[in-house]
Amino acid sequence: MKAILAGALETGLGTVLSNVTVFVENGKIADIAEGLDPRNADEVIDASDMIVTPGLIDAHTHIGTYCEGFPESMEDANDMVTPVVPHLRILDAIYQDDTAFADALAGGITCVQTLPGSGNVIGGQGAIIKTATASGGRKKTADEMVVKAPSSMKAALGENPIRVYKEKQKLPNTRMGNAALLRQALVEAENYRNKMIQARSKNEPAERNLQHEALLPVLDGDLSLCVHAHRCDDIATAVRIAGEFSIPFTVEHCTEGHLIAPFLAEKNVYAAVGPTLTGKPKLELRNKTWDTPLALWKAGVHFCIITDHPVVPIEHLSVCLSLAVRAGLPREEALKAVTIYAAEHLGIADRVGSVEKGKDADLVIWDGDPLDARSRAVATIIDGETVYSRS
Repeated sequence: MKAILAGALETGLGTVLSNVTVFVENGKIADIAEGLDPRNADEVIDASDMIVTPGLIDAHTHIGTYCEGFPESMEDANDMVTPVVPHLRILDAIYQDDTAFADALAGGITCVQTLPGSGNVIGGQGAIIKTATASGGRKKTADEMVVKAPSSMKAALGENPIRVYKEKQKLPNTRMGNAALLRQALVEAENYRNKMIQARSKNEPAERNLQHEALLPVLDGDLSLCVHAHRCDDIATAVRIAGEFSIPFTVEHCTEGHLIAPFLAEKNVYAAVGPTLTGKPKLELRNKTWDTPLALWKAGVHFCIITDHPVVPIEHLSVCLSLAVRAGLPREEALKAVTIYAAEHLGIADRVGSVEKGKDADLVIWDGDPLDARSRAVATIIDGETVYSRS
């Protein structure tokens, strides 16, 4: 049993508890007790003059595939040869020696979704992983870091697929082409499923098709379509197509979400906002603003805040929160945006995102307000194990 004496415990649910003890056993939060009393714990971490929070969650990254310091020719997140590749799995590309994992731990990020890029209309399956690359002195494999894989099916609307395939003189050349290819892939998967059902009913052999097969969990509602969309028209297209096929989806980036916030609330859209701590190198980013999280919150839209690492280095996630607060987002909502809201966005709130009994013991100890850019993570704990210590 491990005991963490917390001067202040921010639960991730908008509440702050003073002078409590968090007990950890078998990688889980076993209890949260009033008072700074370690009882008979085998190990005691004294954070009685510090702030403890849940581990931060970055719901949209490319960590382990756009590796720090590697040349662009070695990035593993985009196979831009044909625009529809749902059978690709990001888990097959994760390099756990990417130094960004160490940066994530130093920044208090304990869990991420890492995704294929946005060069294709459908880019493949993402994965949710913990950021610790070793445990008990032994290096982990990517499989051992997994929380959920596949976690979502990456899709992209807007400029990126158009730019890639216009040069190749292939569809898509327009936003109409993006939408048409997305619809076509979903219809072909539906047809494939019907053929497989018919073959099984007749006890006949049927040839598997991994591309169509990968989209079946999306059509069945078991896997969310994770749609890259910056402009409000692309966001509306994502909502439209998801409605046509009755499939779950999230809007990733949601850069112009503030322009249509009431519409997003009406449609119950889950949005991942960011990367906002960047310039505006593309036309579809011209309305990027820190006002977006505030507008979504006011409209009642479910949102989280992301870095899109390496677009914004993952260790600066807390800086993004501070800038959202400066723009008017309430502080407690900003922290929720990388804890419980991010966990809900990913569908893993039963395990992470808040400090509650029975959840994974993913915790961060801070030497100051975690939303103050001057504060530092003193220690990061994943599944009850201290995986980063500033000392």
